[in-house]
Amino acid sequence: MESSPLISIGLPISLFIIMIGIGMTLTARDFHQVTVKPAGLILGTITQILLMPAAAFALAWALQLSPAMAVGLVIIAACPGGTTSNLFTLLARGNVALSIVLTISASLITIMTLPIFTNYALGLHYGTQQAIELPFVKTVLMLSLIVLLPVAIGMLIKWFRPSLATRAEGVVSIFGGVVLAALVVAIVYGIRDRFLDLMIQAGPGTIALNLLGIGLGLLSAKLVGLGKREGIAIATELGIKNGTLGLMVTLTLLQSSEMSIPSAIYGVIMFPIGFLLVALGRWMVKGEKSDPQLGADRATPIPE
Repeated sequence: MESSPLISIGLPISLFIIMIGIGMTLTARDFHQVTVKPAGLILGTITQILLMPAAAFALAWALQLSPAMAVGLVIIAACPGGTTSNLFTLLARGNVALSIVLTISASLITIMTLPIFTNYALGLHYGTQQAIELPFVKTVLMLSLIVLLPVAIGMLIKWFRPSLATRAEGVVSIFGGVVLAALVVAIVYGIRDRFLDLMIQAGPGTIALNLLGIGLGLLSAKLVGLGKREGIAIATELGIKNGTLGLMVTLTLLQSSEMSIPSAIYGVIMFPIGFLLVALGRWMVKGEKSDPQLGADRATPIPE
């Protein structure tokens, strides 16, 4: 399951461009609104860090998964939302500022929580504990380069050249959709010889985990009184995971190709389900007028 050049080189570059485009839809006011009213940030962080791994443990027990599949499912559940979740939130007309803040906070927190959940799963299913240490500096640098830096560049463009930012938003959205479609094809092609077998082994658990995450995000946001755009952002963060991190933990740190199967399959199925979430999100906010006083919850102009 080695990365193709499209994934290892093309995807980071594409995401950098996409994140610049996302930055061009934001202002400092958006992030201020998230911090002033932190309910979405708190809810999204708790559901990502605690409830998703708990759901994976429950699914592994209910589906009677093998030890390797069970540990692999817990690992992908404990991974944070990927930077691609910000793009899906944009396409679904969710709260992009909240999505980015959740990606950042969860990515930093899971540096500590991912090894804890992984070791607990190993002890539960194998009866032994294995120490895992994630590369902290590399993770922070990668996150900064792919998320923080391009978003800051995009916000600067919006500040100094607002007309250029407005014209570029639609182009970036189309570019993002093309990149995601190409990524799905690349992942499926890379595991084409074992795709059906891997789907039989890990498909039910990963699909159930993905749908549970999306449902949990939408339902929990509604229960605490958050807006539709906040609910879409949280649901996307829970559904679109950083599969690359899951593969790194299983293949590099645990050196287990079998445990990597759930992360690989999840990396395939989360995209088509994500596009369905985009359609659902756009339908949920269709015709909804944004409040000029709520910058973080304003409608994002995306061409139909």
